Amino acid sequence: MTIRAIEKAITSLNPQDLSEFRQWYMEFDAEAWDRQIEQDAASGAIDSLADEALRKHRAGETREL
Repeated sequence: MTIRAIEKAITSLNPQDLSEFRQWYMEFDAEAWDRQIEQDAASGAIDSLADEALRKHRAGETREL
């Protein structure tokens, strides 16, 4: 199936089906994002970002949310 065919199918959904699709896609996308973060963390790909964040926190350059 092509992206264009998927787009056409989505635009033809009735409001209830579109709402269900949105919910499904949000969950699907969140799970994909979580898997990517887990892979990046396991591979060390985000270590430098974590190190920088910790350095800034220790230096007092952060604030509480």
